[in-house]
Amino acid sequence: MNNPIIILGNGGHASVLTEILLLQGRKILGFTAPEEQRNSYGLGYLGTDEMIRTFNPEKVDLVLGLGTVNISYVRQSIFEDLKNQGYTFATCIHPTAIISATARLAEGVQVMAGAIVQPHVRIGENTIINTGSIIEHDCVIGSHIHIAPGTTISGSVIIGNGSHIGTGSSIIQGIEIGGNSLIGAGAVVISNIGTNKKAIGVPAKEV
Repeated sequence: MNNPIIILGNGGHASVLTEILLLQGRKILGFTAPEEQRNSYGLGYLGTDEMIRTFNPEKVDLVLGLGTVNISYVRQSIFEDLKNQGYTFATCIHPTAIISATARLAEGVQVMAGAIVQPHVRIGENTIINTGSIIEHDCVIGSHIHIAPGTTISGSVIIGNGSHIGTGSSIIQGIEIGGNSLIGAGAVVISNIGTNKKAIGVPAKEV
């Protein structure tokens, strides 16, 4: 995966990923956005996402620079659409992140500064492990998930696809959280959370 990179998006999350890619020494061709914009790193505007289709999928890698603050299907939709057209999404790992040699990260996973991923963790495609988050041993983190900054996930936790785990939340060992669920910022999860649920508070309760 040494192809030049196209970054989809130009917001705050894209900026963080740009810095990671530069630290990795990756060549960045530019970024896409709904309209022409300036870029704080001096990257060139390439056009809307549609222009990606003018590039040979074997000659570029993509990085999805769209972040989320809630449950969102937009990232998943963009990822799956371009995957179906043969494009590959680069995995981005900040050099200060600690990743166990036995952890398994799928395509397009993004691990930010100071995050820790412990032994035998599995992380599905297109998932964000944001700044300073801790994922302990034997967790199964699904696809298209956002683990927001400062989250602590204890051992053997299972989180279903598409969920959003809010900033500073804590999940005790052995918990299962269903897909497309939202855990509020600062919540402490001590019991299982179902699918398509929202849970907030200390301890977290479904609302």
